[in-house]
Amino acid sequence: MTWAAKKPKLQVEHFIQPSSTPAVKLIQEYAFANGRTTLQTGHVSLGEATLESEPSGSLYKPHAIQDWPDYNDWDEVSPFCDPPIITGDVLQDKRKEYAADNPLRVWLLDRQFFLDKTIFLEGHGHEGQHTVCRCGSEIEDPKYRCRDCFGMEMYCRHCTVKRHQSSPLHVIEEWNSSFFQRTHLKSLGLCVQLGHPPSDHCYNPRPSTGNEFDVVDINGIHDVALDFCGCDTAQLRYKQLLRVQWYPATTTDPQTAATFNVLEHYQLLSFESKISAYEFYHSLARRSDNTGLSPIKDRYSAFMRIVHEWHHLRQLRHSGRGHDPGGVAETKAGELAVQRGKWMYALFVTIDANFRLKQKAVSSDRVDPGLNTGWAYFVEERAYKSYLSERANERQERSTCVSYNAVNMADTKSSRGLAATGIGTIDCARHEFKLPNGVGDLQKGERYLNMDYIVFSALVRFTVTALNISYDIACQWSKNLWNRMEHMPAQLHIPRDDVLVRYFVPKFHIAAHIAACQLTFSWNFTKWVGRTDGEAPERGWANANRVSSSTKEMGPGTRRDTLDDHFSDWNWKKTTTLGHTLKRKMENAIKWKWEHCVALYDLEGTIQPALLDEWGKEVEMWEEDNTCPNPFESKLASITQAAVRSQLAELEAQELRAGINHSLDDNVSPSVLISGGIELEDLQQRLKHDISDLSLHPTDNQKEAIIHRTNALQRRIDSWTRYQQLYMPIVSTLRSSMNPSPGAPQTLKPQDFPLYLPSALNHLDCNHCLMKHEWKLWQAQAHDALSELRSHLRLRSHIYKFKDKNLQGQAASTCAQNLIARVEAKKDAAVAKYRRARQAIESLSCWLDEVGWEAMLRPLKHEDIWPMGDFTGDHTQGTRTISWIWLMTDVDTSPSENESVQDCVHIEWCKARARAAQWSEEVELLAEEMRRVLAFLEWQGCWWHQRTMLRSSEKPTEQEGLQAYAYHQAALRSAMRTSFQARWSFVSHLSSMSASEDDSGPSIDAPPLVMEF
Repeated sequence: MTWAAKKPKLQVEHFIQPSSTPAVKLIQEYAFANGRTTLQTGHVSLGEATLESEPSGSLYKPHAIQDWPDYNDWDEVSPFCDPPIITGDVLQDKRKEYAADNPLRVWLLDRQFFLDKTIFLEGHGHEGQHTVCRCGSEIEDPKYRCRDCFGMEMYCRHCTVKRHQSSPLHVIEEWNSSFFQRTHLKSLGLCVQLGHPPSDHCYNPRPSTGNEFDVVDINGIHDVALDFCGCDTAQLRYKQLLRVQWYPATTTDPQTAATFNVLEHYQLLSFESKISAYEFYHSLARRSDNTGLSPIKDRYSAFMRIVHEWHHLRQLRHSGRGHDPGGVAETKAGELAVQRGKWMYALFVTIDANFRLKQKAVSSDRVDPGLNTGWAYFVEERAYKSYLSERANERQERSTCVSYNAVNMADTKSSRGLAATGIGTIDCARHEFKLPNGVGDLQKGERYLNMDYIVFSALVRFTVTALNISYDIACQWSKNLWNRMEHMPAQLHIPRDDVLVRYFVPKFHIAAHIAACQLTFSWNFTKWVGRTDGEAPERGWANANRVSSSTKEMGPGTRRDTLDDHFSDWNWKKTTTLGHTLKRKMENAIKWKWEHCVALYDLEGTIQPALLDEWGKEVEMWEEDNTCPNPFESKLASITQAAVRSQLAELEAQELRAGINHSLDDNVSPSVLISGGIELEDLQQRLKHDISDLSLHPTDNQKEAIIHRTNALQRRIDSWTRYQQLYMPIVSTLRSSMNPSPGAPQTLKPQDFPLYLPSALNHLDCNHCLMKHEWKLWQAQAHDALSELRSHLRLRSHIYKFKDKNLQGQAASTCAQNLIARVEAKKDAAVAKYRRARQAIESLSCWLDEVGWEAMLRPLKHEDIWPMGDFTGDHTQGTRTISWIWLMTDVDTSPSENESVQDCVHIEWCKARARAAQWSEEVELLAEEMRRVLAFLEWQGCWWHQRTMLRSSEKPTEQEGLQAYAYHQAALRSAMRTSFQARWSFVSHLSSMSASEDDSGPSIDAPPLVMEF
């Protein structure tokens, strides 16, 4: 028999309903039946219940239901009996609920039991009945228990000390007849003896200085009694500590140590949660005493030093330096970095800067030297700073590229109080690995001087035939790169003539660049790059930025070594997850390769074979030589206002030569009149906007500037209207009707003065030549406005990205917001300009019988004004559509319709061909990467096997340790290789399903893939 949980009493309230609908009450209760707990839900009809009549004023007063079962008592039930049945008209739910569906709700029934148990255990608990220790001694009462040992058994003082000779860092509690209070094994008489096995006697013990020794462990900070061995064969004190896996804070008379366990725990915790050493240490201090009544000795500085040394030693271990006969002294630059397999003959790298990982101007390299000294990811500091100081006065060339202007905001950042404003890095663009010697501090923004040194420090390690470099400012950085390399130290030069170097802008950043950069530096249109996006550093920053709050307060050496350690962990995690990530990428690539190849085949079925041959040769020529015409660019001329004005002037010149003169004035022709009127309308709108932006209390200078602009506009309008009356006499009648008193002063302000261009006359007759000129000029202005709008959207988007990524603090954010506000105002002006132009075009089209323009110049709605790639409303990556403003080619419509259509089809075919080719390349690249991962792991396993006998030691115990570590590392690589190979066994099968008959598909067992560039 078992006891079921006590059921709460069902409080059922019913009421008298004014209608005939029977009252229904929802009832839920848990029942234990057939060995499991179930939740029963039902609706009990109260229509047959006996209800007392109530006055109308007490409609909702609760009543008792007769004969309802009493749930006040505990019910003795069998685990196999049926649950109690609720009588009444019960409407069962479609699905029965079980306790596992909501374990928290089930726990609530036992909440009181859990609370009571945690409080009851503050006493003796079940051990309270034992009055004699298990040793049988009646001299001492069993009043001590250990919080770290299993169980709650009580022991006497002698047994407690004896049981903890091998566990001297456990937490002991003593019963003081009222409650348990914390005590120390040191006060109970336990003394830790080093140099001998536990419980063995030392004939010459040497107590620690002052008999004080502190040990930092995972369960707190402990004050222990410790004796060093003073025998003739005894080792130095710090060596005795290391033998019991206690890491000493110093090598001379240590008084503080940390266990290997707590150091390993903190290292992994810092990798995953980015907790600082300060936070971790003080959490341990609070575990020792959370009241402040027994202050803990401050050993934070010692713990920081231990952590710094420990992380450095771990990097040396993982890189095999402990097995090299040359030892630590012969470590080469970048050798401590977690190695990546050189999986492709073409090296894919990407460059970026991070302004979150700054460092305050605290300490110095002399006071806080780094331990890695260029052996891991950061460049060697002395040579780096010497190079920067020699060329600190060099000026950096500027650019007009919209992206670069935004990035240059970093140069204006305040560096006051900072030793480094951020770091620059170079990563593997395919697998997001940090490259050895590919990280360096930035002193003042993202300068070429810093980035060049970091890039060539990383690249000099590689020997490749092709190099693909991705950088968000590659369009400018690449211009004089090789000239700058000639002025760098000779050891950083790489052989340029034997390497094909190509430059790219990351896919997420390229939308902020000008149109020329988007075509020349795009990953999407280049051969032999697969689906690489170049955004690898951005993914890594999300992991590294969380440690910035602690590293910015560190000294220079500790900060660099700490970041080196985090970058090593990042690379190691990437290595261990390659089995999963490459599998996922391959499945996705095979799917999209098939879909895009089919889409290309369908598109080519609608194009003449002769055109396909011609276009194919153009693309292949451009892929071989980028100086050839770019097939992704439209071949039709763009529409601009300047070009239309030039065309109209040339047309008037031809008419004059033919003896046709439409001009009524020698100085102003019809096209000049219309062009001037459109320009005046634009000036009116700008003046209105500037006046509306004035504050309630403008300064005298602001008032003066507005008055001067108003007067200048008035003079230009007066001059223009005199010529307008020659070509459009009806305008005089319209203006006189608006101003019935000819001698009265003009009441309209110049910014509100109606110009009465032909498009504004609507039904009134107007010269056809003037209307035709205005049509062409408005059409050009509409295209100009769209071009300006796209440019401002790109710039705004990039500034937002730069601000979110690199700027912090009120001052920097305010400056960025002011810049964004100015760009926003220009964007709004471009929108208004386009809408005015389109309204005029729509008005003129009725009189000129112009058709087809609506397809090019659509109504500009608010939802259309978004940067490319931005999502609106509920749209996501899978459902979004690109705004039509980004699909406009702004081409001249004067060529035949067939030429325009053919040009669009040509560009679309080039893009479809590039998509299909890149997904096919991605499948081949991934298969080759998989093969090389397996080859690399096999090689590294053999490398560790060789390390087992590389260094010999006279002591068998030390030799055994060297071999055990090497065998362990070799076994790990072998296990990883076996696991990855099993995950990737599907590759040949899936790829062959989507391959053609003459293409057997990629295979991870095939020979290496050699790409011809």
